[in-house]
Amino acid sequence: MYTVYAIRSLTKNYIYVGLSSDVSKRVERHNKGYERTTKPYRPFELFYTEDHPDRISARRREKFLKSGKGKAFLKSLIPISQ
Repeated sequence: MYTVYAIRSLTKNYIYVGLSSDVSKRVERHNKGYERTTKPYRPFELFYTEDHPDRISARRREKFLKSGKGKAFLKSLIPISQ
């Protein structure tokens, strides 16, 4: 089982989309600064997840969520006041 996830920076206007078989461990790595791509945007909060039965379907969904339409969908989930 793979999970596609989206995290958002609590200090900057930044959303990161990824996939993992252990989301809690992965988000912890992002928050500890172990990932070069997300390190400057810490801290993060997990705000979206989707479970998929295999890596292929998870990767397909991850690619969509990283696209313009996918990012627009994710941004629509975040309350405007934040």
